[in-house]
Formats: sequence, C-alpha cells, structure tokens
Amino acid sequence: MRVESIRLKNFRAFQNVHLRDIPSFCVLIGANGTGKSTLFSVFAFLRDAMTTNVSAALGRLGGSRGFQEVQSRGAQGPIEIELKIRADIGGPKQKLITYSLTISEDAGRPVVEREVLKYRRGSGGQPWHFLDFQRGVGDAVTNEMDSVADETQLQRETQTLKSPDILAIKGLAQFERFPAAVALGTLIENWHLSDFHISRARPEQETGYAEHLSREGENLSLVIEYLQKHHPRVFEQVLAKLADRIPGITKVESKVTEEGRVLLKFQDGSFEEPFLARYVSDGTIKMLAYLVLLLDPKPHPLLCVEEPENQLYPSLLAELAEEFRGYAVRGGQVFVSTHSPDFMNAVELEEAFWLVKRKGFTEIVRATDDAQVAAYMRDGDKLGYLWKQGLFDGADPR
Repeated sequence: MRVESIRLKNFRAFQNVHLRDIPSFCVLIGANGTGKSTLFSVFAFLRDAMTTNVSAALGRLGGSRGFQEVQSRGAQGPIEIELKIRADIGGPKQKLITYSLTISEDAGRPVVEREVLKYRRGSGGQPWHFLDFQRGVGDAVTNEMDSVADETQLQRETQTLKSPDILAIKGLAQFERFPAAVALGTLIENWHLSDFHISRARPEQETGYAEHLSREGENLSLVIEYLQKHHPRVFEQVLAKLADRIPGITKVESKVTEEGRVLLKFQDGSFEEPFLARYVSDGTIKMLAYLVLLLDPKPHPLLCVEEPENQLYPSLLAELAEEFRGYAVRGGQVFVSTHSPDFMNAVELEEAFWLVKRKGFTEIVRATDDAQVAAYMRDGDKLGYLWKQGLFDGADPR
C-alpha cells in the first residue's frame, strides 16, 4: 500500500498544491514555517476524523475556531483533500484508489460538502464511484467485490448519516465487502507519527504489553521486552546495529522489578555491572529507539518522522537514512522532514522534495524537476552539499 499523490487546497499554508509520484521513501526539506509539519498533520486530521468526526478533528488542529484556523488565510472556498493510494484489494494487480474530501462550513459548523471514493475495476476507462456522499447523504456500491463488467451493473444503496460532519468512509472501512474503503481505512488508522522524546523513554514504566513504539517513545522498555520474548532475531539485529554505532554498548535488556515496573538496563563492555537508562547518553537512547521503530516486525503502512537527526552524531545519519529506506522496502511508506545536510547526503534525487513559501503560501518542488540539481547528481554530487551551496531555490538552510 502506498500513497502516490496528495492534493491539498485551502489547507493552512497549502493554498493549492499537488504532490505527485510520491516515492516509498520521501524526504522533505524547507525553512521553518514552510509547512513540513502541516503536511504530516493532514494524516493526523484524517485519522481524528475517522475516529470522531470532522468537527472534532478540525477543533484539534485549529482550536475553538476550527475550520477558520485550518482554512488558508484569506481563502473563500472549502478545504479540499485528495489522496491517491495504490493498494491490493483483490485481482491480479493493485488498484489506484482516489479518495477526495471537501469540507465547508454551514452556519458556523463544519460539514462534509462531498466525499468520493473511486477506482477503476478494469485496465482503462473512467474510475467508478463506489462511494459518493454530500452533506451526510449519498450512495455506496454494495456489490463492489463481485465480478462486474459494466458500471451500470453496480448496485447502489442510498444511506443517510446521523450528522453531516461524519465521514462515510468511517463505517464502510469496517466491512470486508468494501475492500477499497478497508484499504484506505487501514492506511489512515495505522498511520504513525514518531515524535520521540528522550525524557519520556528514560523513566521506569508500569508493566504492560506493547508491540509498537508509541509516538513519544514512553513505552520503549515494554517494546524491548516484547521483542526479547517474541522476536529474538529482530532483537539481536537491534543490539548488533546499536553496538556497531554506539561505542562500548554490548547489551540491552528489559527487566521487571519486584514492584512491577519495567526498566531498561545497558551493559558497557568496560564494566561488570549494567547501568540504567537514566545514565545513558541522549544519542544512545535515540538510536536505540529508532532501531526498535525501524526494525519493527510489522511496519506501519505509513510512517512520518520529523527531524530524526536531533541528538545524533552526524556520521550516523547516512546509516539511519538507509534504515528508513529499508523500512519502506519492507512495506511501510516513510515520510521524513529534516534540516540536516548530512542526512540529505544519503538521500537519492527521486526521494527529495523541498518546500518554498511564496506570497504567504507554500509550494512543493520535486528535486528531479530541477535540471541543474539533477545534472550535478548525475556527476556524482550529493544533495546535502548542493543544499548547503544554496542550489535549492527557497530552501537554503543558512
């Protein structure tokens, strides 16, 4: 499953942008305030809207003014979001699914102006609409999984939602007979933003169970314990890579105390007794957390990480970039934002995009579309060096 394009209109700094041909590993750079975090917040908004409703999701993003705060400054039209995802929903080939969502305001309350889910069943022709709702009323195809040769054979059922700010996709994604909705729902519900806080990972945790690292990493010791017990080979990989990158560290283990708390212990080969996470450097904790995240036996379908270079030694960033790329190859698409030229030196031309703010709104430039940058890369140069030289128009890190 992969997001191939994102189109945004009147969504904060993105007055009208279309990010096309998104690779499995997508790296975003740009000056502060250009909208890197905003792009990630699109996924957060959709997940919140799926969990609750559009009004609550807008409130979480924009506070009490919700719609007005999320809508681009000075814009008169609705907020528009369009995702194109490539997913396996049955048949010999993956399908390109288009999901479009238009949100407006009526009497001070957000409403879903229109919500459409469509894809082509065959190899050509126009996509068929399998879901089409406007202000809480619309049609859903009920024989989506059947062998239908012509659009006229589709059986549509009219439904009315209990509120015009509820997503129709929210309900359909729970039923296997709507495979496109299930694929989209899986992507949105399992999207993961890593906003790791070292201070949250150091303290002892109450005993529990965790398979995946949480957003802020407070459950790191629980995930270590899970990997030790259920995926020992993966855990050995984590330890081997950590020992290779952090001098002296030979062992990490998760221990349960008599009081029922879980703590992390580190072994330095120079000392007999292990020491607790509170005495380990920030960089060691950060690298351990990233290895646990990126070697996850069950990758998230979509992973977003902001500024992974913080607290890490510059020489480690090339290997970290390769770990992100490996995660994407195993099945989880990765978006990373960075301010580090060292990290960018490990990024391929087709993986890089930069954000530029002009006249108050953000534009997105694909590195492959810049002829000069592409020519330098063909000659063996690296993106980080080119960035530092000011060749990314509008994205100079200085």
